[in-house]
Amino acid sequence: MSDSSPAAARQALKRVFGYDTFRTPQDEIVSHVIGGGDALVLMPTGGGKSLCYQIPSLVREGCGIVVSPLIALMKDQVDALLEVGVRAAFLNSTLDGREAWTVERRLREGDLDLLYVAPERLVTDRFLTLLDESRIALFAIDEAHCVSQWGHDFRPEYLQLSVLPQRYPHVPRMALTATADALTRREIHERLALQDAREFVSSFDRPNIRYEIVEKDNPRKQLLAFVRRHEGEAGIVYCGSRRKVDETAAWLAGEGMDALPYHAGMSTDDRNRHQGRFLRDEAVVMVATIAFGMGIDKPDVRFVAHLDMPKSVEGYYQETGRAGRDGLPSEAWMAYGLQDVVQQRKMIDQSEGGDAYRRVSIAKLDAMVALCEAPDCRRVHLLAYFGESSRPCGNCDNCIAPPQRLDVTEAARKLLSCVYRIRQASGTSFGGQYILDVLRGVDQERIRGNGHDRLSTFGIGRDLDERIWRAVLRQLVATGAIEVDHERYGVLGLTDASKAVLRGEQPVVIARRAARAEDAGKRARGRSAADRPAPSAAGALLDDTGRTVFDRLRAWRRDAAKEHGVPPYVIFHDATLAAIAERRPGSLDELRFVPGVGERKLEAYGDAVLEQIEQALAAG
Repeated sequence: MSDSSPAAARQALKRVFGYDTFRTPQDEIVSHVIGGGDALVLMPTGGGKSLCYQIPSLVREGCGIVVSPLIALMKDQVDALLEVGVRAAFLNSTLDGREAWTVERRLREGDLDLLYVAPERLVTDRFLTLLDESRIALFAIDEAHCVSQWGHDFRPEYLQLSVLPQRYPHVPRMALTATADALTRREIHERLALQDAREFVSSFDRPNIRYEIVEKDNPRKQLLAFVRRHEGEAGIVYCGSRRKVDETAAWLAGEGMDALPYHAGMSTDDRNRHQGRFLRDEAVVMVATIAFGMGIDKPDVRFVAHLDMPKSVEGYYQETGRAGRDGLPSEAWMAYGLQDVVQQRKMIDQSEGGDAYRRVSIAKLDAMVALCEAPDCRRVHLLAYFGESSRPCGNCDNCIAPPQRLDVTEAARKLLSCVYRIRQASGTSFGGQYILDVLRGVDQERIRGNGHDRLSTFGIGRDLDERIWRAVLRQLVATGAIEVDHERYGVLGLTDASKAVLRGEQPVVIARRAARAEDAGKRARGRSAADRPAPSAAGALLDDTGRTVFDRLRAWRRDAAKEHGVPPYVIFHDATLAAIAERRPGSLDELRFVPGVGERKLEAYGDAVLEQIEQALAAG
């Protein structure tokens, strides 16, 4: 019989993973599941979701079955567990028949602590029969938001997982996700038959991530300036299309970056090869669609950039959350513009979903645009979306360089009037840039030829610069006060919602930034270390001696990772190396007390780590 007490859980945490205590609410979740309870766990990326099912799997009788949507990532997760002495394996299409048979035999014989499996395999008759013949500790359904038909990660096979409570009513089940609004939570409860599951919701705040959102103005140049701030560091650049991924990756490579593309249009071999390089090398920039990233466990991603606006705050949060999983300072940067808003509205308008789908999608887009246009703390807005109150962080672009709140209701009325007058005069409509040129009184042959220089609205917007007018137009498109006719080359038209703005009943407010937001980020990075927020990982800010030790340990880790055929972070996280460099232990007993150094790693690497410390100190 296994000891499934809370004390056994704490012992396993220290022995296997090298940590003395659980984070809140890990301890409560672990105790609940060990006791046989079902759970829905909502925890930010990097918050420690994996431990919530790994520890119960180690202390309960039987094997923990982990449902994971991406087979390409299973090996990396299993490799990390094997490094700390956990009997882990995966079953997926990459195994040949003999290898799969060996894993199945080990499961039947009770020789596994954790088994990773894709949802489509789990629900087959063959696999369910295998489970019938085995002792199962729990089911952990990772990336549980994939069950939501509202999300971009929807996986139909997740709907079939409702078979588990029917067939194994006494086996505890966990659904885990890094992001889920109230609607998605309800779907998870209902579609996975988790109505009676206890819900655990952690803070969605990632204080180590600095958020920065800029208006598009030569976006490639803006992106390059941002990426160069992170030279020698790993990061992800998200683009809205496969073509843009390929073009951006090639362009960044031409600018000297180690950049690779990733999207669903590539061959499986190419995707796996690029993903493998990203996981194993320390300074690769992955340029990708949203097809990349779910389940990525690379802790040292230092930045996530969006070259196109995501369609929802949930998507944005999940994607930016792939930065800084180790708790060290990281950045989330986005460039957005009017075309982003127009494109997202077009996708909604042309979608095959019903009215309910369109209403939800438009509401999600409105929330995303509101975050982009927000004149105050980004983090406050982001957390409020998930129902969490907070105070200004002092660490986003708006906190560092607060923009001016600008009431542009009158300007919005002028813009709507201009659209109306042009339509009235010409019997047809025009695109956004043309409307803005008329408003600003631009001397243009086309405008004169159409006679629009004689309209009452010609030149009534000369008092505002073009950047402000673009922001006003974005707001009106996002809120539905202006519609964009995608079938007629993006011409603008009025809607029923225009009336409230024209009558002055609906205020329009934008954020006006005195300086470009990308410059604010540069100023922020130039602040002294004392002014920066303290990272959550121990030893991130080291003295000169500590830095020498840290650099030597990283070089040693790189060689050790190559020897073992695993990513460097599987050997030790940067945060653990930084803690070692700060404490500089002189014996195995002292090294044992560094967070992240479990018994297996102490045995495997302890002597080598001490040798590196000694050599670094002698050389310094």
